[in-house]
Amino acid sequence: MTLSAERVTAGDRAYAVLLDEIQAGDLPAGTVLGEVEQSVRLGVSRTPMREALRRLIADGLVVQQSPRVTVVAGLDAADIRELFEIRRALEETSARLAADRGDAELFAALAAEFARVDLGRPEGRDAYYSLIARFDAAIDEAIANDYITAALRTVRTHLVRVRRMARDKPLRLAASAAEHRTIAEALAARDGDLAAHATHVHLHNALTGILESLNEGQK
Repeated sequence: MTLSAERVTAGDRAYAVLLDEIQAGDLPAGTVLGEVEQSVRLGVSRTPMREALRRLIADGLVVQQSPRVTVVAGLDAADIRELFEIRRALEETSARLAADRGDAELFAALAAEFARVDLGRPEGRDAYYSLIARFDAAIDEAIANDYITAALRTVRTHLVRVRRMARDKPLRLAASAAEHRTIAEALAARDGDLAAHATHVHLHNALTGILESLNEGQK
């Protein structure tokens, strides 16, 4: 019983470290994740390391190229477009549900926070991303649908990598804040159609900005 608990804890820790390193770009696409080498590096035995790698494979962040070779998955423009296709379906549906089921006062307060974001300082950008996370969490809680929330959790895992790959642009960040404010205001007004449409516009603009940033980085 105790051994099993220790293995789960070690597996969770190995997973969390590898996930953070992949999302941060410290383990770029194509990096070979040798089971023995990573076990030694992270100070865990091979069984929890194997569990961590299996979870990363299930997330789509790692691929098994052969029985003995596991590598960090690539992420190109085609992958990002596919990611946004499922993200659009999930988030537009979530917006409609949250408008009907959510706390209008909470979303009104979040809309006011989006109106006050200060993107002129690095700390302001960090606070903005934290606000987005709280906004997403409020929507997740409002819809109360574990299936949608689980699917969105996987999508958001990949989005961290996407955001790292795309450079922050002041104009795009300001537009994004305004778009989030519009979504939050629609949720506060319990207007599901407007919330879904505003979400659609935001995701279209976000995808366009990310792809443009990636193209600029390749020139």
